[in-house]
Amino acid sequence: MLLVAATGVAIAAEGLRIVPLVRDDLVLVTFELADGFTDEVRAAIRSGLKTTFTYTVDLRLEVPVWVDRTIATTVVTNSVEYDNLTRLHSVVRMLDGKVQAAQVTDSEASVRQLMTSFQRLPLFRTSILEPNREYYVRISATARPSNGAFLWPWGSGTSGQAKFTFIR
Repeated sequence: MLLVAATGVAIAAEGLRIVPLVRDDLVLVTFELADGFTDEVRAAIRSGLKTTFTYTVDLRLEVPVWVDRTIATTVVTNSVEYDNLTRLHSVVRMLDGKVQAAQVTDSEASVRQLMTSFQRLPLFRTSILEPNREYYVRISATARPSNGAFLWPWGSGTSGQAKFTFIR
């Protein structure tokens, strides 16, 4: 029997909301970048400039009185390109360099959701976790192209983390 305690929720100062959830043999991660789709990002996309949001997701083990240990890392990349002739957005989601989904849409609201919102992504297996230990998911988000605060209001990016306990 597998039990999981305390699904954590965290909100970084810049609006990165993270919810880790253990189900069966997977760590599912839901996260949303609330402040990421700025007017500058919209303008860059509308100009036809390929815009990429990169989320580096670290699964870390809390180690008391020592440096926390990174158990696994996954990189989620979302890119959008706007075609000014067809007025369509092409959005591609990659997980560790492999295409997971591609979608074409004419809706800016859909683009915003696809670029900044992720629901229950199966990013890690529980087989790498030790039972009855505290873990946390840390996410760092960056945007390209970037020249200072042009696309990203936080300069070099933003990050947040959420804790959970794995109980077997």
